[in-house]
Amino acid sequence: MNRWNCTTLPRLGEKIDTGRPVLRVSARLGFPVPDADAPTPSQLRQPLAQRLAFLLRAARSGARRYGASLPAFIVNRAGKLRIVPADAPHFAQAWSDLVDHPGLVAFAWLGHCSVLLRLGGLTILTDPVLGQRIGMALGGLTFGPQRLTPAPLRVSQLPPVDVVLISHAHFDHLDRPTLTAIARRDGRQALVLTAAQTARLIPRGFSAVHEVQWDQTVHLSSPQSSGELTLTAVKPRHWGARNAWDRHRGYNSYLLQQRSSHGVVPRSRVLFAGDTADTSAFDGLGPLELAIMGIGAYDPWEHAHATPEQVWDMVRRMEAESVLPVHYGTFELGDEGHDEPLSRLVVAAGAAVGRVIPAAPGEIIRWSTRT
Repeated sequence: MNRWNCTTLPRLGEKIDTGRPVLRVSARLGFPVPDADAPTPSQLRQPLAQRLAFLLRAARSGARRYGASLPAFIVNRAGKLRIVPADAPHFAQAWSDLVDHPGLVAFAWLGHCSVLLRLGGLTILTDPVLGQRIGMALGGLTFGPQRLTPAPLRVSQLPPVDVVLISHAHFDHLDRPTLTAIARRDGRQALVLTAAQTARLIPRGFSAVHEVQWDQTVHLSSPQSSGELTLTAVKPRHWGARNAWDRHRGYNSYLLQQRSSHGVVPRSRVLFAGDTADTSAFDGLGPLELAIMGIGAYDPWEHAHATPEQVWDMVRRMEAESVLPVHYGTFELGDEGHDEPLSRLVVAAGAAVGRVIPAAPGEIIRWSTRT
């Protein structure tokens, strides 16, 4: 049975109820969701020499990283290397053994921006990328960066997924091979929520695919929960083009919170930021239990990816109790060292370093036992 029973995109205010899970889309919930920072006139009028210097740095960075990947691209077909930890086959069982309770139950970082969350009785997977290489597909090959560390799980070793969140269409966030594998396995039950103008990029086979506009809220309910989970799309400071010619595509961050008939469930507000530069867009969202924040690929891309110091400042301003750093150490997407982002975040946090969760890929963190 199609557990979501959605064949067309819902309109604002429309409620779709199959007697099992419920999906509804509405306007925002009433908390402030400020617009992301727009470029200032001075930024738009940067001196030509400064713009040329950045373009040269960017070209050198790309040539170094993509040039280094070319020999392996020629020799190896994408996805052939499948090294996983010995305990990976037991991951799904450990996840199924989790005991649901109100609020955030557990989460696991799977590398880059892929995070499993157990919240509101649902298993939610963000930006799933579990392949060996990301980038443009050419026949049976994928041209792009190779993983620095193996994925902790194969798709076959994931627990059943209820909701897939896609922040934007970049190859390291919307990975069609991984999504195709999930659709073949969980497509009958899994719902995909994605950014504007990206639904057609999602492989077929999912129960439903819905584009969520900035400031729209999606309401989800589960038979395992007495309340509902609300998800609001927030506009970060980034861009959504998959290729140079499709800059019309959207790019989202997502605020998730569990609600009951009595209001917001304690310990239930989670932000998945996706990719963002330094921004004030999250300042009005707190207090939060967990902020999932990208901390890498800022050199030379600080205009699109925040530095670790900027990330910590955003975490502080949004009043997040804890931060899960992601988007580092998986693919070489910038010129900073592989370990530099986390080291700089720890230094920036200072005495509050206990709020930083340096999760190992594939480690299930049970939130109720940590707090």
